[in-house]
Amino acid sequence: MKKPLTGALCALTLAGATALATAAPASAATVTFAGTVALSNCSGSLVRMPTSVDTDPGLILTNGHCLETGMPAAGQVITNQSSTRSFTLLSSTGGSLGTVRANRVLYSTMTDTDVTLYRLSTSYATIKSRYGISPLTMSTTHPVAGSAIKVVSGYWKKTYSCNVDGFAYRLKESSWTFKDSVRYTSGCDIIGGTSGSPVVDVNSGQVVAVNNTINESGESCTLDNPCEVDQNGTVTVHQGIGYAQETYTIPNCFAPGNVLDLTRTGCVLPRP
Repeated sequence: MKKPLTGALCALTLAGATALATAAPASAATVTFAGTVALSNCSGSLVRMPTSVDTDPGLILTNGHCLETGMPAAGQVITNQSSTRSFTLLSSTGGSLGTVRANRVLYSTMTDTDVTLYRLSTSYATIKSRYGISPLTMSTTHPVAGSAIKVVSGYWKKTYSCNVDGFAYRLKESSWTFKDSVRYTSGCDIIGGTSGSPVVDVNSGQVVAVNNTINESGESCTLDNPCEVDQNGTVTVHQGIGYAQETYTIPNCFAPGNVLDLTRTGCVLPRP
């Protein structure tokens, strides 16, 4: 797990009820820092659900282990928690455009996945008007093995390019277990501070996962050294290989108005 950073250089070790326009398909040359954010200790992105409209409050996607109150324990799910966390919104070239602020942690967990979703105090329309930035769209389809992806870190203002190597049935790291994780090819050799970066499919330009960990030293199932466990319980270690948590099921958990509803049909996120 790429632990949250506590300072700028420590620990290497989102007009009326009109629907937002979906971004045009991206290519390797058009995936930029626009839509990404920098947290105090992690990376993240301004995201929209496919059904979000421009008057909805913006959403920020990052990791569960980037939560400002500390990493959720295994089995813990946090919802509807007050927050005043701020995020630096980036331009297409990685420059700082300004600050957006959360008023709520809508959802955070490190059970089955590693995700935190913040609700902002400003709408997509306001952010677009003020900063010229549109949100990234959350994909509703499972990532595809072999597809080209980019991991875009707002914290480091660095982009990693690689492919989806495959999927881990279970990914175990210390006391946490993640399900159906994306395994990167070696080009995405992520470091601390990249936690929470959006994983963008190069062909669609949509967010298909959220970056969260890498096996650093070849240990098995320890902190910073996740291991894969298959359906038969066989454990495999891939030193130097990074992972992300799929996000395609998250839109199923949101009602109109960017309202979290874990009881919606198709929502499989763990409940409190």
